[in-house]
Amino acid sequence: MSTSAAVRAAVSFAASHGVVCTDPVVMKAGSNVIVHLRPAPVVARVASRTALVRPSVSSHFARDLSVSSFLASRGVPVVTPSAELPAGPHVVDGFVLAFSTYVPHDPSAELSRPDVLKMLPDLHAELRHYDGSLPTRGPLDDTDNTLAYLSARGVPDLEPFYTRRSELLEFWDAHYNDVQPLHGDPHHGNLLMTAAGPVWLDFEDTWRGPVAWDLACLAGEAGPEAAQRTADIYGGGAAPQDVEFHVEVRILFGTLWGLLIENS
Repeated sequence: MSTSAAVRAAVSFAASHGVVCTDPVVMKAGSNVIVHLRPAPVVARVASRTALVRPSVSSHFARDLSVSSFLASRGVPVVTPSAELPAGPHVVDGFVLAFSTYVPHDPSAELSRPDVLKMLPDLHAELRHYDGSLPTRGPLDDTDNTLAYLSARGVPDLEPFYTRRSELLEFWDAHYNDVQPLHGDPHHGNLLMTAAGPVWLDFEDTWRGPVAWDLACLAGEAGPEAAQRTADIYGGGAAPQDVEFHVEVRILFGTLWGLLIENS
C-alpha cells in the first residue's frame, strides 16, 4: 500500500470535516501509517500491513479508541481519540483510518524495558475494569492470518512455522493464566515521553489474555532466566514459566511478521 496514498486519504477526510492540514508529517510507516496532520493537533492512523492480515482491522482500530477513552476517563495518561473530527474508524478510498489527539513529545527519548515493566502493574489494574468486548486469542489470530496470507502468496518453506504453531498451541491452555484485559503490545515505542511524563498509546492489540503475554513483550530474550527476571521486575502476578512460553509465541509471530514485510 502506498504511504502517499494513505496520507492523501487522511488529509482528504480531515478536510471534509473542517480540519485543514497543510504540512502532513509521516511519523511512522510500518504496520500502519501514522501521520501528524500539521498544523492541526490531529494524528491519523491508517491501516497498512495490518490490513493484509487482519480482516477485522476496523475492529482493532475501534478497540484502540474505546480502550483509550476508557482509560482517559480514569485518569490514566493515554493518547485520546481526536475531538477535532469524528475519530472513526472510517473507510476512505479503501483505507481504514482513525484519528487521535497529537501529543507533543520527544521522539528521541524512550524508557528502558525495566522502566516499562514497573509501569505495567498500574496499567493492568486499570484495564481490569474495562468491560468492553475483547478477543481471547490475541496473537494466535494474527499468527494464523499471517500464515494464511504468506501461503496464499506462495511463500515457500512455511512447514516449520505451521509445525511450531501446532507445538505451541498444544500448551496454550496450560499457560493461559492470570487472564484480564491487556495492552497487547506494551513495548517502549508505545509510550510517548512528554514534559508531564510517559503517555501510553496504541491499544489496537488489546485482548483478554494472560498477563504473561504483556510481560513477554518486554522480556528482551528467550529462556528461563530472562522470564524470571521479567516477572521479578513486574512484581508478581505472572508465573515465569508462563512468561517463558509467551516469549516463544511472540518469537514465532515476530518471525512471521518479518516474512510478511519481505513479501508485501
